[in-house]
Amino acid sequence: MSRTCRKGNESGTGPDDTDPPAQGSAEPASRGRRSPLPAHLKRERIVHDLAEAEKHCTACSQDLRPFGEETSERYEYIPAQLIVIEDVCRKYACACTVKTAGKPSQPIEKSTAGAGLLTQVIVSKFADHLPLHRQAKIFRRFGVELSDQTMCGWMRQCAELLKPLYKNLKDFVLASKVVGTDDTPVKVLDRKLPQTRKGRIWPYVGDRDHPAVIYDYTPTRERAGPEEFLKDYRGHLQADAYVAYDSFFTDPERGLVEVGCWAHARRHFHNALENDPARMGGVLAMIAHLYGVEKVARQGGLRGEELRLAREHGARPMLTQLHAYLLVIREQVLPKSASGQAIAYTLKNWKALTRYCGNGDLAIDNNGTERSLRCFAVGRGNWTFFGSDTGGRTAAVLRSFVTSCELVNVDPFVWFRDVLGRIADHPMSRIDDLLPHRWALISR
Repeated sequence: MSRTCRKGNESGTGPDDTDPPAQGSAEPASRGRRSPLPAHLKRERIVHDLAEAEKHCTACSQDLRPFGEETSERYEYIPAQLIVIEDVCRKYACACTVKTAGKPSQPIEKSTAGAGLLTQVIVSKFADHLPLHRQAKIFRRFGVELSDQTMCGWMRQCAELLKPLYKNLKDFVLASKVVGTDDTPVKVLDRKLPQTRKGRIWPYVGDRDHPAVIYDYTPTRERAGPEEFLKDYRGHLQADAYVAYDSFFTDPERGLVEVGCWAHARRHFHNALENDPARMGGVLAMIAHLYGVEKVARQGGLRGEELRLAREHGARPMLTQLHAYLLVIREQVLPKSASGQAIAYTLKNWKALTRYCGNGDLAIDNNGTERSLRCFAVGRGNWTFFGSDTGGRTAAVLRSFVTSCELVNVDPFVWFRDVLGRIADHPMSRIDDLLPHRWALISR
């Protein structure tokens, strides 16, 4: 067997053509070299040998002796399988008694879908944003006809099954010292209207000691939605300056403390930059300094009191300077101009915007919450709309667990497959063990 050794750009496999570093590998690949393929993947060893006629040297007439081997690795893909599980319950009888063996409980009784198939549909829809009609097309390639309506019903029933766990996830998130929230519109079909209307998805993000996100769906953007969801919460609420939140913070009995978001404030100044570069450029430079303090603190791993002291030393003087500057330039711009509105927004919310500086447990912005909404932004471009308000609530429940799994580095498929397979028989007294952050610790 002849072999040719080629390297570098002579064979077209220079540094730019190498495989990307394998996820989870110990060290990054050296320039121009591939990193080892992930060790956790199953390996199949295929030995390639010389033909018997080639194991003889024609020059010295001796038989060739084995002295080692060369090994290389490559990825291979094995298509998924859809199988049928046949549950056989044996029956026994005597003259007076008949007994039949039981079978494990299923997530949806009398359904043809097992936990693995239900998990595949849920994760494909809410983690990978694959619409049901595309999933139906994939299953059709297996020779199985599954309608969109059937899979939609499965997801609704799974969300109902997970409702007790969803409630406990909500309690866990709302035990946080600070909760971040925002909202995003989603299209919803309404049989009473000739076109879709807008519903709302609201994320509620726990703090670093409560790594979870829970979503709520409401048919409108009215205050009643977040007011009902947060009625038992006492603590810091970080959000934009949406007017519906105002009454939450002015009522002392609510026990909510407002925390502003400098990313929202900065956005207003950035939008006004083109028409007022001199003034807005100066403001943006000051805000950049505030974020510079956060970057240095983050790199140093500062938390709690250490972070508060770093902000008092690095950010507080700049905040004082920025406030004075805004008061000056406010008199130089038209109130209804983009610059005037940016200044008014910031001064109106100044107390909430600067509250982070005196508390190391608070963040400078609400970007973490905004990131939690990306999944719905991507999803809107794929599944387009919710079929009903019930569909919106189903999506909120199921996506809550997908995002919470991702926050604690748990594969959503593994979690759903395990939890759906045993939640029906799981003791309610230990249901917290199924929450993603607890499940991750117990499963290690």
